[in-house]
Amino acid sequence: MIELRTPTQIEQMRPAGRFVADVLAALQEAADVGVNLLELDELAHRMIKERGAESCYIDYHPSFGAMPFGKVLCTSVNDAVLHGLPFDYELQDGDLLSVDFAAAVDGWVSDSALSVVVGTPREEDLRLIDVTTRALEAGIAAAQPDNRIGDISAAIAEVARGAGLKINTQFGGHGVGRTMHGDPHVPNDGRAGRGFKLQPGLVIAIEPWFLHTTDEIYTDSDGWTLRSADGSRGAHMEHTVAVTADGPLVLTAR
Repeated sequence: MIELRTPTQIEQMRPAGRFVADVLAALQEAADVGVNLLELDELAHRMIKERGAESCYIDYHPSFGAMPFGKVLCTSVNDAVLHGLPFDYELQDGDLLSVDFAAAVDGWVSDSALSVVVGTPREEDLRLIDVTTRALEAGIAAAQPDNRIGDISAAIAEVARGAGLKINTQFGGHGVGRTMHGDPHVPNDGRAGRGFKLQPGLVIAIEPWFLHTTDEIYTDSDGWTLRSADGSRGAHMEHTVAVTADGPLVLTAR
């Protein structure tokens, strides 16, 4: 069921968006060569406790997960692109790290993700992050009243295809509100003018993610982490966006 939020409710969602943005900013600053993924998860966990927020991940157990997630952060490194389960791994020079974080504040959820290169970057990784960022920006710009979900999807896909990337539509954006995942699904490819008509009060996570040379993924033996089928690297960008009468409002802006 697709739910629309009142202007008052959207205002009530702002603290969750601000908190998620602040956590991601702290994680981006902390990510460095030699830093353990479990240290990043602990930093996010500590910030949740200090804020009195609630994790959306730690008890999360959808049908595609092998068990409850058990951590508060997704950390996907190099050929991992989504749902990366933090483990005992120290970041190496040149690693491409994607961090996805969702939390609830006062009962309202926000969800956001970013990708960064740790240490010395590869040019192709910087390009992939740039394309994914531009795809997110294009998707957000299309989140206008009276547009349709397909307009967001088509805008994302146009950027990706223009850069020669393939697109996987198994996982994409989604509704956000009292829970992390709700309707509608917002795929990263679609036809303009199709799908649910965007109305003020709709709150969605828009999240393009791409791999260098494939659109095929598989689940790691940890039961959660999604990796590229050919070992190529991935990038992931996400914001929680409210559709308003004045256009898109990015609740997780950093």
